[in-house]
Amino acid sequence: MRGDTLIPIVLFASIFGIVYVFLNTRHKERLSLIEKGADASLFYSEKEIKRFNWSKFILKVGMFFMGVALGVFLAALWSKCNFINAPALYISLIFFFSGLSLVLSYLIDRKSK
Repeated sequence: MRGDTLIPIVLFASIFGIVYVFLNTRHKERLSLIEKGADASLFYSEKEIKRFNWSKFILKVGMFFMGVALGVFLAALWSKCNFINAPALYISLIFFFSGLSLVLSYLIDRKSK
């Protein structure tokens, strides 16, 4: 096997192994607590008990994609105007505006509380 095919296999096997060990250990720990008569509420924190807030999730995802689109648009605009014509321009603007949009979504969410 060449190194090109070995790297994804090792990466996938490592991630699978870590997840398997984590879930298996958590399962054994919970079973031992149940056998000792512990309450099931020990397994969940207050954050896990709360329901998933879809409006926050949709706001974050929407703002993120708007940031990515704005980054691509500005990079294409700057490359057409021959200011800078490099692939790094696209990557940097995409990361900058997507990060900026996530910060703005956090500020919007915090202000709405």
